[in-house]
Amino acid sequence: MVDMKIAAKVFVLFLVMAGICRAGCCRKSLSGEKAKADSVEEILTQLSESTGELRSYEGRVEYLFSQPLFESQTLRKGMLYYQRCEKTSKLRINFETRKQDDEKERKHIEELIFDGQWLTVIDYQMKEVKKHQLAEANEPVDAFELARENFPIIGFGKREDLKKDFEIELVDEQEEGRDDFIGLHLKVKPDSVYKDDYTSIDFWIDKGLFLPGKIVALSTEEDIYQIELLDAKVNEKIDEKVFEFEVPEGFGEPEIIPLKKKAGQK
Repeated sequence: MVDMKIAAKVFVLFLVMAGICRAGCCRKSLSGEKAKADSVEEILTQLSESTGELRSYEGRVEYLFSQPLFESQTLRKGMLYYQRCEKTSKLRINFETRKQDDEKERKHIEELIFDGQWLTVIDYQMKEVKKHQLAEANEPVDAFELARENFPIIGFGKREDLKKDFEIELVDEQEEGRDDFIGLHLKVKPDSVYKDDYTSIDFWIDKGLFLPGKIVALSTEEDIYQIELLDAKVNEKIDEKVFEFEVPEGFGEPEIIPLKKKAGQK
């Protein structure tokens, strides 16, 4: 089964990608112009000023987890579905295949579903289901709020806070061979709230669509989390049944991991 420390980071990174999309998705519909990349300030301003609401998102996802110290990497591919509701949001990630190092890609089904209160992880190989409570029943959490607690979301919050935690610079797209993308490199500052988790984070934003295309995060343990979103469908209707699920036949009872109380809570 996916290590939950890894799964949690992947889950948050997906929310971050959706968060950038929510901040910038109206850019195309309003102007149809390609985003400019003259300065960090201009990019942050465009993202901050974009007020379009992301109602839904569907697309292919590729998640590469690398551990250079062990010369190991795992590639997972699948689908991502996101839908924003009135007071909360839903997210589903269906991993369909897995490729370990030089092995052949093979079928490997794992699913992550978040409904505002619970993060359910279904492992079809181990026939296990784990339900992690992330919010109180009467206080559902929006996916973006959950993400902001663990990861910086570009385009949300105050730019001053972002600059307080990171040194931000433009990536030379020509040098990286990515002239169709805007690249931002975020280096974690020594006193940053993220200093114990990440060393640096790279965001790649599609110039034509002004949507996220790729994110690469380097952890303090020198692990690399790389996520790509492909063939995006934005604000198109998603069947509600996509977010429904049942414990598959032959699986044991779900393991329930209750909400971790904060200090001072009863």
